[in-house]
Amino acid sequence: MSPYNLLGGEAVIHALTSRFYELMDGLPEAAACRAIHPADLGPARQKLFEYLSGWLGGPPLFTDKYGPPMLRRRHFPAKISAVEAEGWLICFRQAWAETTSDPALTAQIMPRVEALGQHMINTEQAPPA
Repeated sequence: MSPYNLLGGEAVIHALTSRFYELMDGLPEAAACRAIHPADLGPARQKLFEYLSGWLGGPPLFTDKYGPPMLRRRHFPAKISAVEAEGWLICFRQAWAETTSDPALTAQIMPRVEALGQHMINTEQAPPA
């Protein structure tokens, strides 16, 4: 069974992405990450939902719409340092923990998420506040 199905499918992926962006909008630890996003997080929320759907083994919504993810390339216009990456990861970790209680699934997915967050770093310094 795919991680998508083990997690609970579309409804849970929607809940995960919604909670993720609520956290990004409110956690002080995520302020630097939030600052590199547009004021309206709706489009980012939708894209993350579409990406996670396919990445977790569900419908390939993102690739059907936009082609190969190439996430680092797509995010390159935003200067992402370790500060922004860690803010993103803090939000994802918490949203994940609130969304799933399956330790085996968490053990399978979270190392990949952590690696993805680190892979997105494209600058050594955080942009000026």
